[in-house]
Order: sequence, then structure tokens, then C-alpha cells
Amino acid sequence: MEQRVHLRGGGTLEVISSQGDVDREQVLEPFDIENETSKETNRSSSFDVGYSSGDNLETLPTPSKDAISPADILKTLFFILVWYTFSTFLTLYNKTLLGDDLGKFPAPLLMNTIHFSIQAVLSKMITWYWSGRFQPDVTMSWRDYFIRVVPTALATALDINLSNESLVFISVTFATMCKSAAPIFLLLFAFAFSFSCKAGVSKPETFWHYFSYLSRSVVIREEMAKLYQMASVLYDVLKTVVPPARIDEKTHRYAKEVERKKDHYEHYNILPLDAGGAKTAIMELPEIKVAIRAVSNVENLPRPRLRSSSTNPDQVEREETRSFNDILEWLALVFGFQRGNVANQREHLILLLANVDVRKRDLENYDELKPSTVRKLMDKYFKNYRSWCKYLRCESFLRFPPGCNEQQLSLAYIGLYLLIWGEASNIRFMPECLCYIFHKMADEVHGILFSNVYPVTGDTYEAGAPDDEAFLRNVITPIYQVLRKEVRRNKMGKASHSKWRNYDDLNEYFWDKRCFRLGWPMKPEADFFIHTDEIAQHPNERRDQVPHGKRKPKTNFVEARTFWNLYRSFDRMWMFLVLSLQTMMIVAWSPSGSILAIFEEDVFLNVLTIFITSAFLNLLQATLDIILSFGAWKSLKFSQILRFITKFLMAAMWAIILPIAYSKSVQNPTGLIKFFSSWVQSWPHQTLYNYAIALYVLPNILAAVFFLLPPLRRIMERSNMRIVTLIMWWAQPKLYVGRGMHEEMFALFKYTFFWVMLLLSKLAFSFYVEILPLVKPTKLIWDMSGVNYQWHEFFPNATHNIGVIISIWGPIVLVYFMDTQIWYAIFSTIFGGIYGAFSHLGEIRTLGMLRSRFRFVPSAFCSKLTPSPPGRAKRKHLDEQVDENDIARFSQMWNKFIYTMRDEDLISDRYPSLRVAYIDEREETINKKSQKVFYSVLLKGCNKLDEEIYRIKLPGNPTEIGEGKPENQNHAIIFTRGEALQTIDMNQDNYFEETFKMRNVLQEFDEGRRGKRNPTILGLREHIFTGSVSSLAWFMSNQETSFVTIGQRVLANPLRVRFHYGHPDIFDRIFHITRGGISKASKIINLSEDIFAGYNSTLRGGYITHHEYIQAGKGRDVGMNQVSVFEAKVANGNGEQTLSRDVYRLGRRFDFYRMLSFYFTTVGFYFSSMITVLTVYVFLYGRLYLVLSGLEKEILQSATVHQSKALEEALAAQSVFQLGFLMVLPMVMEIGLEKGFRKALGDFIIMQLQLASVFFTFQLGTKAHYFGRTILHGGSKYRATGRGFVVFHAKFADNYRLYSRSHFVKGLELVMLLIVYQVYGNSYPSSSLYIYITFSMWFLVTSWLFAPFIFNPSGFEWQKTVDDWTDWKRWMGNRGGIGIVVEKSWESWWESEQEHLKHTNLRGRVLEILLALRFLLYQYGIVYHLNVAHRDTTILVYGLSWGVLLAVLLVLKMVSMGRRKFGTDFQVMFRILKALLFLGFLSVMTVLFVVCGLTIADVCASFLAFLPTGWAILLIGQALRGVLKGLGFWDSIKELGRAYEYIMGLSIFTPIAVLSWFPFVSEFQTRLLFNQAFSRGLQISMILAGKKDKETPAPSK
Repeated sequence: MEQRVHLRGGGTLEVISSQGDVDREQVLEPFDIENETSKETNRSSSFDVGYSSGDNLETLPTPSKDAISPADILKTLFFILVWYTFSTFLTLYNKTLLGDDLGKFPAPLLMNTIHFSIQAVLSKMITWYWSGRFQPDVTMSWRDYFIRVVPTALATALDINLSNESLVFISVTFATMCKSAAPIFLLLFAFAFSFSCKAGVSKPETFWHYFSYLSRSVVIREEMAKLYQMASVLYDVLKTVVPPARIDEKTHRYAKEVERKKDHYEHYNILPLDAGGAKTAIMELPEIKVAIRAVSNVENLPRPRLRSSSTNPDQVEREETRSFNDILEWLALVFGFQRGNVANQREHLILLLANVDVRKRDLENYDELKPSTVRKLMDKYFKNYRSWCKYLRCESFLRFPPGCNEQQLSLAYIGLYLLIWGEASNIRFMPECLCYIFHKMADEVHGILFSNVYPVTGDTYEAGAPDDEAFLRNVITPIYQVLRKEVRRNKMGKASHSKWRNYDDLNEYFWDKRCFRLGWPMKPEADFFIHTDEIAQHPNERRDQVPHGKRKPKTNFVEARTFWNLYRSFDRMWMFLVLSLQTMMIVAWSPSGSILAIFEEDVFLNVLTIFITSAFLNLLQATLDIILSFGAWKSLKFSQILRFITKFLMAAMWAIILPIAYSKSVQNPTGLIKFFSSWVQSWPHQTLYNYAIALYVLPNILAAVFFLLPPLRRIMERSNMRIVTLIMWWAQPKLYVGRGMHEEMFALFKYTFFWVMLLLSKLAFSFYVEILPLVKPTKLIWDMSGVNYQWHEFFPNATHNIGVIISIWGPIVLVYFMDTQIWYAIFSTIFGGIYGAFSHLGEIRTLGMLRSRFRFVPSAFCSKLTPSPPGRAKRKHLDEQVDENDIARFSQMWNKFIYTMRDEDLISDRYPSLRVAYIDEREETINKKSQKVFYSVLLKGCNKLDEEIYRIKLPGNPTEIGEGKPENQNHAIIFTRGEALQTIDMNQDNYFEETFKMRNVLQEFDEGRRGKRNPTILGLREHIFTGSVSSLAWFMSNQETSFVTIGQRVLANPLRVRFHYGHPDIFDRIFHITRGGISKASKIINLSEDIFAGYNSTLRGGYITHHEYIQAGKGRDVGMNQVSVFEAKVANGNGEQTLSRDVYRLGRRFDFYRMLSFYFTTVGFYFSSMITVLTVYVFLYGRLYLVLSGLEKEILQSATVHQSKALEEALAAQSVFQLGFLMVLPMVMEIGLEKGFRKALGDFIIMQLQLASVFFTFQLGTKAHYFGRTILHGGSKYRATGRGFVVFHAKFADNYRLYSRSHFVKGLELVMLLIVYQVYGNSYPSSSLYIYITFSMWFLVTSWLFAPFIFNPSGFEWQKTVDDWTDWKRWMGNRGGIGIVVEKSWESWWESEQEHLKHTNLRGRVLEILLALRFLLYQYGIVYHLNVAHRDTTILVYGLSWGVLLAVLLVLKMVSMGRRKFGTDFQVMFRILKALLFLGFLSVMTVLFVVCGLTIADVCASFLAFLPTGWAILLIGQALRGVLKGLGFWDSIKELGRAYEYIMGLSIFTPIAVLSWFPFVSEFQTRLLFNQAFSRGLQISMILAGKKDKETPAPSK
């Protein structure tokens, strides 16, 4: 092969080869470490790599395309496979021969001796026969023989002999595992004895021999970066394995040269800015050239004077005179930004400038950037900063002195912000903190450029940063440490949110002018940095334990864990519902009961009492504001505290004045009204109350006026004028976010019309169906007297039967507050369907319809996308007759389109563009201490090895501060480019044809499409592609499809409350990176991180839209347990949202109707789910009270009350929600729109046949449980679902662990309620009410108890049922302890299920105890119905029942203690004890049966009475865990809990075992779970087998 090497212009080298190994004109460059004489030049020109003429340049053979060829890999794998095959066969042979239970020849040493003897003879014969071939070249001495050969031989002999000896005892599998692990031990011993150092780097010069060779070689430019990177990595390895003293100076010098020179050959991301040699096509684009020229304009920028820590004069001189090539490098020298950050943001800024500038630009005479380009970027990047300055009433430091280069200075400001943002790490979640940092640094930039002049020469100089980590060390790390110390208070999510400051608290510190006390440089002694962790800890405290002491207060808001947050955030809605209910009840109570009765004088006067109720509700709101925000008072301004107090005093004043004024308007006052009227006898009673009402509602009238004038309200809220702020002080406190969130008039009209129609329908239904029918029976019950109780009544003289009325009205009131959610589902379905129809959804549903419409495509193409020919009028509608000219013009485009796709083969050319961002954790020595250092790293996929593009050091572990997913997004977002950003989850897919629509979607961001308001998030629909896996997958697919289509369609228009519910939404990237990012990351509170991006965007003035002409694929969970875990995670997230400041601010600052939309589409949906479940409990416990007290027989048996069907009709609404029909309505509408209503009806019927209602009812329980527990006790956490192809059988123990507390306990409680009502409440078993209970309640119970097994593959297969029972018994019997996972022991699981009680507050414990007291009602009521009680209703009966219960518990405790103490050593004594106890039991039972009249029915009833009491004792004991542990009763509680778990497990497992006995049940279940298409595509039997169980050896005979 012939190669010629000669110089080209600029110092590059050209290699011309006579063969095809190297491409002609390919650029090569010298790799010289020792003789480097290159000079740095401006990056806008070609990079010049010079070399000395005295260098001995040698041509290097062109490297192969792959360092390791595929053939070598396959060959190696083949040899490994051959080795494993022969090794396994030999091991099996040896095991067969030597095994104790097989060949029974346990003499491995004898066999090995014979084997090696034969081997020695054969090897000697072979070497003798071919003596010429195997003649050794080196003579070995006896010393070497005994030192090297003999030890090796002995070790080999021991290895083989002991290995075969072990086969007598161990299995083949274990022997193979040990053999495969041998290389690991070799590696460990190599490091232990430093064999690796001696073999490879005994002399560091040898280590660098590779680079000495390269220093005399010419290498292709594309390989240079990899070689330098390998050199750096090898040097790091050298420092790790070789002591520092053994590395000579020459090696260190080589390493420094490599670090200095590798910048010239660094890998590039998109633009090869630092790369010399040939230019890529993108660098020839005119917009790229002008952008580079603008960024590289460093004219008149002063050269910073760098401070050097070196004592070498040459080094000092070089650092002081170090040059810079662009604006960002200059900023880096001034402030100390990292090189990786500078390189990343340089490319970022250039691409941004090029993208913005090239739009609507004539490509001719493209010499410089448009002035509007930089101005537009300035406006977008600094809109939040300018708003922050105006809010704090401070001067903006975006200053442009007269005569300055405005473009250069603008780029300096933008570059400064990008460099700050690119290195800010976790601080990127604190946008106003970044504003503060930029504010101070921009002031420094202005001072450097326009203030400081060197007094002697007149040159402008400024002291630069000492190194490139100065900004990270001095600015970012101190703030990160504050975050880290606060997160330690979180205690891994177990501490209350009020105990520590999250991202929002620390960011909102910069919403006040007090933030300027931080100073610049920031003062370490400032209050922001002072933390109680600085208090000395006790020696016995753990390092991560939070010390005691005074903590810093929360900022502006406290996330308190209470249900009152729902009222506090949405008080206007609750006031409206309460006042509407009061009005309807007053009107219904009137003699006529007509809605027109409201115009009667007496009725109207009574209706006016709603203002008194409103006053008390306002007082409640003001009280909650004070109590729940008290933890943040120390951070509030005096004006804010004054507002809280004044609001409370005004609410209290009205709560006193209005009742007094009303009392004088009543003609014949009685009771409390008479008491109030005595205070104001001299006042003119006719007008006082009316005047008071007029004054009271005046603020509401003004609010209504502003509601009708949204532009005025928007201007006033966003104004920073002091007079406007003073006026708005009462109505809305000044806050940086949430100002001016008002829509234009037409949008206001649309969602107002939606809610007016909905509320009218809801209130009409509530009045005529729920309230009015119950008034008449309520009046009758109110007037009844002389009722006989069948238990001991503590208030026998109470009048009006209040308990009965509460029992009847309680469920109705709950349904009233819940059924707005039902009406929302109905109206959103109707409006969404109409809007979808007008959007032409579903007009082309089949290939036939597509084929028929395709004939009009040429006409549409020519009409919409091409100019009309001369003299031809533009057509408004498509003609029936297709013009041949249109076809010809369209065909040219279409053919070109198809050929281009074929030629480019886009699909196969997509993978080298892959970029991967990851967090790299390293051990580095800092100040002679080994520390963990973290980096954000960007990798670029290429044809050979991955290339590291950027590496940016972080202040610490970013994922330690917040939730994992948003922290990962935040660390990677700095490597993104452009003005729009789309994030895709791992369970999502994209479609090739959809990518062609991306340009259309991005055009939605363009200016002028929606006036002055452009969208900040573009919502896209999704296509769920996992619906064919199983019936569950189909249900989830339909549910998710309805949400991402018709659901979000209505949220966006007309309701204007669409947020960000996950991906693949597209963000306005610049808007969001300057306002906190694309998610929120505070621990636990931002568990549902995605939706907080939408909240944040809306609060900061963003606008979110939804588009359905493009979609992305998405896979949903397909298994029952996966679905439930996902629903639990979402419910946890909504519970945390309820506590958040974002929901509070949106609820308080939206207008009334938009607030309703927000509530019922977010946290309100989950609260309504909980109310639905609560309604069942209230109804059944109300019936329990009635039947056990005897009031049902006394009152409800009355003919008038008995014939009333009001209760059944009212509760029918609740069943709609309960049975999941709320989910079905949008599904049917969307399927009907897109596939036809016949298809929708068929799918609905099939879904019901496949038990969709069972599934939705079960998931209702999941939502209610986890939402309620989160608000009461916390305990939220990220729950990984996997979202894989999971359709295997889940064991009974797995299902029991997952659903025991959320469904099984509640389901069995409902069973108890229904059984008790069945036994004692048979007053009217033939009524419709009883039928309703029989169907609806039992359906709920069945769903909660058995849905996990109905939807569990092979859930009724007999063999798996037997295996599940064995596994569950083993799990129940295993003891727990440290390190025992919940999957192995019931005790460990039981302890983990109480984790929320270990960390809850006092309020949570009290509520848990109060809720547990409901179980005592069973015993109290049932004991009075026992025959042995003889109708005695004294309290003594109840007291004796407790005596019996305690006696039973004492006997059980004695047996347990006896088994533990005497069961082993004193077996006879223990048997005697059990015999005595048994005889005593028989004696007592005989006396009770013979003397006291006890019956078998009483015994059965006693179980119904005492089982709930025992469960109450267990729940109370868990809540008082610490107290009982101190008293020594905790073990008894644990054993009581184990007994109840056995009872519950048997109750659930028994029906499953019975059904499993019949084979057809399993076959029917398989047919139910898996649809026909899935059956054709896969072997169900293989799938149902699930994970393969470990093979168990056959028992020996």
C-alpha cells in the first residue's frame, strides 16, 4: 500500500492512499504530546494544529472500522459455549459416578490419580513423537521449576481433587455456578497481591509507551478525540492502582499535555465548534455562520486579570494573558464557569439564534443577525426577571448605556443567564433564586464593561475567577447545602411537610425584598444559610438524624395534613352547595313544597338565613387561614398578618351582627332568636336585617362586577402600583404568582354557560328527587313520641327522634355533595361529543372511507398548498369532479415524497443521533480525603463507541434532594436544544406518519395565532396500544383513551383548566426553563410531578391547549396488581396535591366557574370517590343503629313512612358512581364518535359481560383508601408498576398483602353490617329498599373481596389454589425481624402496614381511635337482643358482656403463655392446664344453657358482637403502639392481629377453594380474561404458567 503525506493550508495533513482504506481528501492530524507548538486561534476559523519540522512523522495504518470485529465476538462466544458444554457434560459424568445417591463410587482422589497418570503417559508420548514441534526455546532452571511450576501444579491438583470431592455432596448446578465465578476470585487476588500493577504498569513509562507511539504518528481526525479520552481515562486508572510516589514527573507531564490539548479534539454534539479539520454541512448554513459570528464578537471586551495559585512565573504569565474566543468564554473567565457548561451553552445559544433568525428570512445577502432576533430572545428569557424586578420594585440590571454595542451586550446577558442556569443543578427548580443570582451578576457585568478603568494605562481590566469551578463552589453549592439540610428533616418522607422547607419555600424567600440581605458575594451568616443542623449533636445520634432545635419557618404557606384543606382551597364552592342545600330544604319544608314558595313572605324571610350561614362559613374560612398558616407567620410581612387578623375579626363581627339583626325580623321569636332579639329591642326591626345584608354582600357584588370585566381585573391584579396594591389588599393578597389568571370574554362565556346549565340540572334533580320526597316522612318522624327502645338508651327523653332523622338524611346529604361529579361526567360527555363532532372526529373510520376520500386529496392539495393558476378563481369547496391538472401536480409531489423516503431510509438512519444524559458518580480525592463527586454527562451514540460530549460537575447528588423522576429531567434538560421541548415516557411509542405533523404542531407556538396570548404547553392525544392483551387491559385502554381524548378536549375548551397530565405534551421550552422547569420535585408533596408543571404554568400566566390531529402511542398496565398499584400511586399523588400551595392558590384565584372545573377534574374526583364509599358506610351504620335500637320497627314500620320511596330514589344516584358508570359514559361517547355508535353499544355490552363494573367498583375502593389515608396520615411514595407484559398468576399471599387493608378489611366489615341488618332488620324484606341493599351493597362487597381473584389468571385452577394455600400458611407462620422482607413473613408485613401510624401526628392518632369506636356499636346493640338477656335494657347487660369478652381474652392469653413457657419442658403440666380450662369452659356453658337460657342463636350472635369489638381493640392498640409497648401488651396485640388475619384469610380463601374444585370455572375465567385476538396470537397456557418455579429434586426413595 502506498501512502503520501503532505501539508495542507492551515497545518492540516492530507493522506492520499493508493488503496481504498482511506477516503481521498480525508483530513488527518498529527498527535504530538511532547513537541506541541500549536497556537490557539479564533474558533470562527479552522483550528490550526501545527507541528515541528523536526518531528519524526510516521504514517499510521488506517484503523479498522471496529476495534473488535463481530467475527471475533462470535468466535469468542462459540469457544465459551464449547467450554461450558464439555465442562457441564464432564461434571454430570463425575456427579453420576461419584454421587452418593447415584453411582455410589465416592473415591474421587483415586479416580483423579488414575486420570492424571494416563494423561502424563499420553502427553509424554505426544511430545516425544513430535519432539521438533514441541521443543522448548527457553531452558528452565531447577529454581524456576520449584518456584513456578511446582506450586502451580499443586494448586491445580488441589483444585481438581477438591472439586471432584465436592461432587459427592453438592449439586451439579452449584458446582457450575462456582466454576463460573472463578474469574472473579482471580481478579480479586490479582488486586490483592498487586499482580495487575506488576504485569501492566510496573514502570509508568511502559504505561505511556502507547502515547509515545501516537506522538510520532498521524491519526485520522475523527479518531483523535477518542484517543485523548482514552488517555485521560487510563491516567485516572493509573492514579488509582499505582501509589503517587511511583508515578514519575514525565508521566505527569504527559497527562497535563493531554488535558491541555484534548479540548481541540473534543467530541461534539451538533455543531463541531471545537473541532478542527473538514467542516460539516451544518456549519455551512448561513444562519449558523452569522450566529457564530455574533457570539464570537469579543471586540472591546476587557481581558480579565486571572489570579494564579502557581509559583511558576511562566505559568502565572500564561494564565494572566489567557485569551478568549467568544462572549461565553469571557463570562467564564470572569465568573468561573465550568468548561463543559460553557461548551454546552455555546452550542445552545448559537442554535437558538440560528433557529429564531432564519424564520421569514431571505437567504440572499445573509450576513448578520436580524436586530429583532436578539430582541425576541431577550424578551422571552427575561420576561420573568423583569416581572420579578417590578414585583420587588427594584431596578432591572438589563442596562444598555448610550453608544454600547446593544447586540453584543444582549448576547452577554443571555449567555450569562444560560451559564447560570446550566450550572445551577437543583437550583433550577427555584426560578426567582436564579433571578437574584442573575441580578447581581448582571450588575457586575455592567460594572466591568462600563465602570472600571485601570488608572495608569486606561485599559479595562477586572479580576477574573481563580478557576472554572468558582461559580459552582461559591454560589451554587451553598444554596444546595441549604436544600440538602432541609431534606434531611424530611426523614425519607416520614416527617410532616410543616417540619421542613421544600423547593417552594426556599424559592419564595426571593419573593420579598428581604432577599437582598443575602448581599453579593452572598454572606454565609445571612439568615437564609443559618440552619439548626449547626447545633452540636449528641454522640449517640446518627449522622442523618435531625437535631433538635428551633427550625426556620415555612414561607408563605404550610402544607398541613388535614381534610380542611379542601374547604380552605375551595370555600366558594362549599358555601354555594351549603347555601343551596339550605335554601332547598327551607322551600321544601314550606306547606306547599313548591319551588314558587320562595316568593312567599315567611319562606323568603327564612331563606334569608343563608346569609347567617354564610357568615359562619366565612368565619370558619378565616379561622382555618390563621391556624393552617401559623407555621409561616414568621416569614410573612406585617401587612399579611394584619390581613389574616382583620379577616377573622370581620368574619366574627358578621357572625354576631347578622343573627342579632335577623332575630328582630321574626314576629314571635323563640329560643336562641329570642335571646338575640332582646339585645336590640330599640332598633327598627323592619329594615335592620336588610341593611346588614346589603352591607354584607357589597364585596360580593363588586367581585361579580369584576368577574364580568376580566380585562380590568387582570390589569389590577398584575399592577405593581402602590395604590392598586392597597385596593387589592383585602380582596386578594399580593403574591408573585397567580395574578391576572382571567380569560377573555368569549372563553368566559363558554365555561360559564357550561356550569350554569350543569348547576341548574343538578339543583333541580337534588330538589325533586333527593330532598322534597324526604320532607314529608321527616315531618312525621319529627312529630312522633313515645318510642320504645330495645337497648339501653342514654337519652330516652330526647324529642323529635333526632337519631332517626340523621340516619335517614346522612346518606342523602353526602350524595348531594357528591352527585355534582356525576353531572359533570354527563355534561362533559355531551359537550365533548358535540365539540368532537364539529372537529370532524371519526369522519374517516375505515379503509374504505379513506379510499373514497383519497380521490379528493389532489384537489385539496392544490387548493390549500399551491398557488392557483392565472385566471382561475380560488375554490371555497371541493368539487365533485376532480381536475386532471390537480392530479398531475399532486402526483409529482407524492411520487417525490415516496421516493425520498425509500432513498433516505429514515427508519434505519435514526439510531446514531441518540443522546443519553446520565448522572455519573465518582470517587475523587479532595484535600487528601476521598469524596463522592457527581457529574451531569451527555453521551452521543455513534457507530463504534459512545462519545462523551459534555461533563458538568454538580454540587452534590441531585436525586437526594427531590423526587427521582423530576430530578432526572432537571439534570438532563440543560442538554436539550430549541424553543420547544417534548418528553416521552418509556412506556410510550411514536408512529412514523405522525412525525410529519410535528411541524404543524410547533406552528401552534407561533406569534399571532391567538392574539397576544401564545400557548405554553401543547397537549397531544395518545393512542393506547395495549388494549388487546386482556379484558383488564381493554378496560384500562378504554378508560385512558376517553381521558386523553374527550376528557382533555373538554378541559381545554370550554373549561380552560387543562394542565399537564404526563407526556407527550410539548412545552414552550424558554418559558418553562425560566420559571422552574417542566415539573416540580419537592419530596412527597410533588409525587405527581407532571401535573404540577401545568399548575405552575397556569399560575405564572401560561396557556395550555389540546390538539387531536397528532398522537403518540402509549402502553398502559395490563395486570390487576399493576393497575391497582398505579391507581394507588395516582390517589396518593392527589392526596398530596390537596395539601399543596399550588392547589390552594389556583382554587382561590380562579373565578368561581373555572374553580369548579378545576376542582371536579383534579382532587375533587378523588374526594367524590371517597364520599361514595363513605355514603355506603353512613347508610349501613345508620340502618344498624335503627335495627339494633328498635327504632326501625317502631318508626319506619309506620305505613306513611314505610311507603315512602325517597331514600331508594336518592341513593340510586350513588350507585351510578359506585358501579363505574361514570367511567363508561365518556368511553361510549368517544368510541361512538371515532368508530360509530353501533360499535360503542356493542363494546359497552361486551364490557359488562366481562365484568367491567366489578373492575371499576374495585378501583373505586383503591382510590378512596389511598386518597383518604394520604390526607390523614401521609405515607405516600412512588410505586413502580413496571408497565410490562404481565399476565401471570399472582399468589394468594401477594394479593392478600396488596389488598388486605384497602379492600378486604372494608369488604368484610360491610359483610358484617349486611349480615346484622339481614338478621335483625327484617321489618320489610320485600321493599324496594331491601332489594336495593341486596344488589348494590352485595355487589360492592363481592367486587372488593373477589375481584383480585376473578381477574387473576389461573385464579381458580385447583393445583395453583393448593400451592397458594401452602404458600400463604408458610407466610403467616414465619417470624419477622430485622432484614426479613414482607414477602417472607407476616410479622414483617404487619409492621410495615402500620408505618403510617408510626409517623402520623396526634390529630391522626385521635382520628384513628375515633373511627375505630364504630366497631363497638355491634356489641352494644346485639347483646340486648340475646335470649339470655331476657329483654333487660339496663347498662348491666352491656357491662356483663365486657366481662365475658375479657374472660375469653384472658383464657386465650393463658393458653398462649402456657404454650410458650410449658409447651417444651413441662408438657404434662401444660396438658393439665388445657384440660382444666376445657372442663371449666364446659361447666360455664352448661350453666348458661340450663340455668340462664342461653341458646345456639345467642352463641352465633355473640360472634357477630365480639368479633368487631376485638378488631376495635386491635386498631386502638395499633394507634397507641408506644403506650402498649411500655406496658408490655404489644405482643398480645400482635397475636390478636395474627388471629384476625387467619380468620380473614380463611373467609376469603374458602369460596375460591370451592370454586376451584370445578374445572369449568377455570375455563370460564380464562375465556373471560383473554379475548379472541389474544388467544390466536399467543399460547395462553404458556403465559398462564407465569414465572417458572425453581426445580425441586425428586424425593429419594
